[in-house]
Amino acid sequence: MGNRPLDILNDALNTSVIVRLKGTREFRGILQGYDVHMNLVLEEAEELSEGEVVRKIGGVVIRGDNVVYVSP
Repeated sequence: MGNRPLDILNDALNTSVIVRLKGTREFRGILQGYDVHMNLVLEEAEELSEGEVVRKIGGVVIRGDNVVYVSP
């Protein structure tokens, strides 16, 4: 039987992930935490555009409603 999505997020804690949001925005950062609504906490976060860093943000909370995918 496969892993549940939250199990995969748990395995990705404290590692670098890419988060795609509605409207084609992407962030890369170290996953520090999440909840059942897929609200995410990233540290050392950077906003990406076409794979290139647009700006460095630092710590950020991303609301789960906006998350399209999380790539470990």
